[in-house]
Order: sequence, then C-alpha cells, then structure tokens
Amino acid sequence: MENIFLIINIILAFFLVVSILLQKSEGGALGIGVSQESFVSSRSAGNFLSKFTAVLATLFIICSIFLTILSKKDLPSSSVIDKTEQKQDSSLPEVPKTNN
Repeated sequence: MENIFLIINIILAFFLVVSILLQKSEGGALGIGVSQESFVSSRSAGNFLSKFTAVLATLFIICSIFLTILSKKDLPSSSVIDKTEQKQDSSLPEVPKTNN
C-alpha cells in the first residue's frame, strides 16, 4: 500500500515540475522583463495550466501527508538509546570518582 502511494507521489512530483516549467514566465518578481503586454495580461484570470498546477500541488501535498501517516505506523515505539547497553571497556584505566 505504501509503495503504491510512493509511486503516485513520484508521478505527481514529475508532472508538477513539468507543469511549472511549461508556464509562461511573468517576469514581474524583480522588475525584470516587465512590458505593457505582460502587465495587462497579469491581471487576467488564471489559465488552465495554472489551475492544473494548483490541483497537482494539492494532490502532491495530500499524498505526502498520507505517506507520512502510513510510515509512522510502522515505526517501533521504543528508542534506539533504550536498546543499547552501555558497556565499559575494561582495557582502559578507570578515572577515580571524587566526592566533593
């Protein structure tokens, strides 16, 4: 079950990257490439590709959260530190303890 959602998540990530790269660059973030045409077109409603990107991003986030929930069920409740035993190496000399 987890593998299926992992594959879906990878496919969604691929299509999300492709849909972002296919979008037209507005160029208004730093003031580079601003013209009258891009200024007027930036006020128009989002086209199909931007809505599709938003849907893909939402599905990607939901799938990632679901994968996190699935993987948390498989984790043991005990800590690794609890399982380790602290053994003292007898080959090294011990430092005497002082009581102050």
